[in-house]
Amino acid sequence: MISYAALFFSALVAATLVPMQSEAVLVALMIAGTQPLAGLLLVATVGNVLGAVINWYLGHMLARFQNRSWFPASPTQVKRAKAWYLRYGRWSLLGSWLPIIGDPITVAAGALGERFLPFVVLVSIAKSARYVFLAFITVPWL
Repeated sequence: MISYAALFFSALVAATLVPMQSEAVLVALMIAGTQPLAGLLLVATVGNVLGAVINWYLGHMLARFQNRSWFPASPTQVKRAKAWYLRYGRWSLLGSWLPIIGDPITVAAGALGERFLPFVVLVSIAKSARYVFLAFITVPWL
């Protein structure tokens, strides 16, 4: 049970703006072979999607403060994020698994008013696909 908790926590934190690598934890647990692969994939995906939901919520709540001096993004950055998100729309959430840009995409989705259900569906597809692909390339080596 501790391994599931560690995987969940690492996946959740990795999906927020805090840098962390949940993939390393997942691969280590796959190599250990003490937990079923399907369970590991499910726990990693749920944790990672929940982390993305936290980002969505933060973006949703922070958007109202974008005119304040302490806001973490400049007006130019906000304008660029809006233009990018409006150009690619909710489908850009399929890139939420990408390093560096994936987490900001989920924050931008919340800040720009993306509806919650489409957000969760698209992010779940992206995050689960990443972990399944990782398992696909790792398992043959075990």
